[in-house]
Amino acid sequence: MSMEINLLDTAWVLIASFLVFIMHLGFTTIEAGFARSKNTISIITKNIFTVVMGSIVFMIIGFTLAFSGTGSFIGDLSYFMINGLNSDPWPGLLIPAMAFFLFQAMFAATSATIVSGAIAERMKFSAYIIISVILVALIYPIIAHWVWGGGWLASMGFHDFAGSTVVHSVGGWTALASVLILGPRFGKFDEKGRPQAIAGHNIGLASIGCLLLWFGWFGFNAGSELAFDTKVPLIALTTNMAAAGGGLSALIVSWLKGGKPDGGMFLNGILAGLVAITAGCAVVSPQWALVIGILGGIIVVYAVDFIESKLKIDDPVGAISVHGCCGVFGTICVGLFSSSNGLITTGSSSQLIVQLIGAGATFGLVFVSALAIVKVLDLTMGLRVPAEVEIKGLDVTEFGGDAYPDFLKM
Repeated sequence: MSMEINLLDTAWVLIASFLVFIMHLGFTTIEAGFARSKNTISIITKNIFTVVMGSIVFMIIGFTLAFSGTGSFIGDLSYFMINGLNSDPWPGLLIPAMAFFLFQAMFAATSATIVSGAIAERMKFSAYIIISVILVALIYPIIAHWVWGGGWLASMGFHDFAGSTVVHSVGGWTALASVLILGPRFGKFDEKGRPQAIAGHNIGLASIGCLLLWFGWFGFNAGSELAFDTKVPLIALTTNMAAAGGGLSALIVSWLKGGKPDGGMFLNGILAGLVAITAGCAVVSPQWALVIGILGGIIVVYAVDFIESKLKIDDPVGAISVHGCCGVFGTICVGLFSSSNGLITTGSSSQLIVQLIGAGATFGLVFVSALAIVKVLDLTMGLRVPAEVEIKGLDVTEFGGDAYPDFLKM
């Protein structure tokens, strides 16, 4: 092994990669808990498949498009099938190139698994496979290249430390495009277009998922330092405080709005705080991180209501609100609260302008391209399962199984 390799940094990045991997278990359980029991196997299969597919597709093509050819719109094929990656240091770092790849592969899969919650309970598994493959192979790598691979946003000084835009907004806007074409679940809206609650089958399972995601997020954010140095404690602390702030504000606001505290919204508030702090976790103070989390928790409550009541969009787990809306908010927060160049903290607006450009450009490319892809799929193979399949549940129809065979279903 090269003498330039720092073993402590390498160990930290590998541990962080494992923590991000555990987040996929968190996504699996929170989505399964928020869905009905008759679709549990479907949810589990989609989420675990995403890790399997994401690892392979990112190795074949995604990584090289994201992290080669600096200064371009998209990378080239220098690292096709990760040829050339070995135990030598990744340029500019003291960790092996293969450790860098593993960490980035976990991120790529995360962007795709966000979509699975929004399209739950009515999309064909075959259609989801194609959407997620294209997302990891092409859409995600383009944005990752812009920001982390030396692309045009990086050259402008756009700052997204761990992926409020690159990971969460990409997943959120792909989810939005997908559900616009897919349509709502049967029974979600009454004859007057008013949203009807469709309760998830296991809030306990969803709670486990939320806490697993919170735990994994320490690797997601602090691991993005790609070294075990003095910045890691700050990043971990800002991550934690934003999660706490998001949970608290979402709980209070949902309580005030509905007269009772909403357990599901409480969990999504925690995730909203985490998504919101992801871009700026290394450049804001713990105090501002708490503020960012609180604001994220408030935003997600009203975003969920607006998306359902006004836009008539059915998102069973709130993925668009949590990852799309709060991803953009977190990206903007860098320009507001950064200790070195935030508008509120220093009076400078230059970083805020760059953040707005990056968030807008990401939405434009991701949403338009995803909408086109999903529309073509809908016109060719069809996105949605037949009505009788949706009513019976995807588990017994698409997957030939029952997640709870010993329980009577209602």
